[in-house]
Amino acid sequence: MLYEIEDIGRFPRVQDFASYSRLVKCSHESNGKKYGTNGNKIGNAHLKWAFSEAAILFLKGNDPAKRYFDRVIHKHGKAKALSILAHKLGRAVYFMLKNKEAFDQEKFLR
Repeated sequence: MLYEIEDIGRFPRVQDFASYSRLVKCSHESNGKKYGTNGNKIGNAHLKWAFSEAAILFLKGNDPAKRYFDRVIHKHGKAKALSILAHKLGRAVYFMLKNKEAFDQEKFLR
């Protein structure tokens, strides 16, 4: 991941990092009207894959994370829940690198 990110300082906001990592959909809008999504191939495919794999591995043997994931599945379905977890992990990685802090699972699952 660090090789693909290079320097976290080049992303001024977490939204820019999530967009670069393909963790959010690109919106297609004009004159205030939304036309769905566009540009699905914009961003770094390797980071998208890495965060998706990290989401799956995060759940393995982690009971508090599984309880959180079950709540998200109940609301959104399994595929979307994995995407939500990958996006949440991406945001956590951004702030860990930006603030030079260790990962705090209790804060993450709140």
